Amino acid sequence: MIHAELLEYRDGETVCEAYVARATPSDNQPCVLIAHDWSGRLTHIDRMAEDMAAQGYVGVAIDVYGRGNRGRIEADNSELMNPFMNDRALLLRRLRAALDAATSLPFVDSHRMAIVGYCFGGLCALDLARSGDPRLLAAISIHGVLSKPPAPTHRIGASVLVLHGWEDPYAPPGEVLELTRELTQAGADWQLHAYGHALHAFTAQDLNDPAKGLAFHPKAAMRARQSQLSFLAETLAGHR
Repeated sequence: MIHAELLEYRDGETVCEAYVARATPSDNQPCVLIAHDWSGRLTHIDRMAEDMAAQGYVGVAIDVYGRGNRGRIEADNSELMNPFMNDRALLLRRLRAALDAATSLPFVDSHRMAIVGYCFGGLCALDLARSGDPRLLAAISIHGVLSKPPAPTHRIGASVLVLHGWEDPYAPPGEVLELTRELTQAGADWQLHAYGHALHAFTAQDLNDPAKGLAFHPKAAMRARQSQLSFLAETLAGHR
């Protein structure tokens, strides 16, 4: 049985509201943050937190935009996302506020933290890893935005997994190769899994608009899930 609750936290004057899910009442559980796509912390992101709970982690669907700021899956959500794309320092502050809130939970082991992000959330996962925060053991970007922030990348202690659709028009091969150079120079333990013929949002069953570079790819989605779970087991469960 999954127990779920809302967690209110703040970044300065901005109130954020995460969704916390766990399956067991035990303490010192590893925790996986779920960073949402550009539509915000909608129901499908909360379900991902519940899925992490079913896998034995505390799942925390974080809220980058702030309480009440939500888009729609099928809409253009640029107005919500662009302030953070244009101010990566603001984005990092918002991510650290979420990490602080999650690590403060009494049943979470603050030394076993990971973040998984989709699309815009993939960028969130990478930026939190780029910050060099020692609490973060693992970061997974799934069909994520890969662009490097203007600030220098710190030495990356977290293990990084990038799950990428090779035909993704929003992260072309040049950006992928630049990311691999960046991760190598930062000393990261990193992996890149590139799926042939997969476009952006290849795990999203409800997004199929190839003209916009969006398409569900069931084989890539299956492989990405297997890789995600294996990676989390290695990086988090191995530290029990």
